[in-house]
Amino acid sequence: MTHETEPKKSAPAQLLALVRETVPPMHPAGRPFVIAAAAATLLLRRRVRGAGVVGAVLTAWCAWFFREPRRTTPAREGLAVAPADGTVAHVEPAAPPPELDLGDAPMTRISVFLTIFDVHVQRVPLSGKVVRTAYRPGAFLSADLDKASEDNERNSVLVRGDDGTEVAAVQIAGLIARRIVCSADEGDHVQAGSTYGLIRFGSRVDLYVPRGSRVLVEPGQRTVGGETGLAELPRGKRAS
Repeated sequence: MTHETEPKKSAPAQLLALVRETVPPMHPAGRPFVIAAAAATLLLRRRVRGAGVVGAVLTAWCAWFFREPRRTTPAREGLAVAPADGTVAHVEPAAPPPELDLGDAPMTRISVFLTIFDVHVQRVPLSGKVVRTAYRPGAFLSADLDKASEDNERNSVLVRGDDGTEVAAVQIAGLIARRIVCSADEGDHVQAGSTYGLIRFGSRVDLYVPRGSRVLVEPGQRTVGGETGLAELPRGKRAS
């Protein structure tokens, strides 16, 4: 009886495979910045002493900032996962953004604050259908302030789960962040943990879940987008 063995990989192939597993891919929205930084480095390195080193560091930082690491999302029914990496800033009752037409009844709002060192892609909190997206211009206050949820520029995405439960993820610009990217469109069927947006550079993401949800995090806790469970949705809401 013979046993087939897999062909051994060469050292360069093994190194390449290791790099692919270790270095996260980059979000497409970051490519223009990386290309621009690399081009500027090539142009300036012969004219300005030390520009090559500085430019290489800047280019590497841009690629790192726009990283989109692979995540494993819990396959657990009724679990709303974190839409972003960051730190839980607030857990409080609050009315959802009026542009979503959800009424004035308070929902539970879980706010995640992102620094420039966090992964800045946003991920779908719940599998289902995008029933509404809404952009609203606004101010650029520091994203860690309470009133940033109401006053700052934002983009809201309302997702309805297969059982009818609705949750809303709101991308909020910050003091430095000046650009919100959202690829989700109304009518899209989305999977929890998949990437749907990006905020440049430093920001906040609010997750609105129905009142009665069991919140699983506390202020000050770190979250991993697409992996950390933020809330268990109420069974009564899911059943109805």
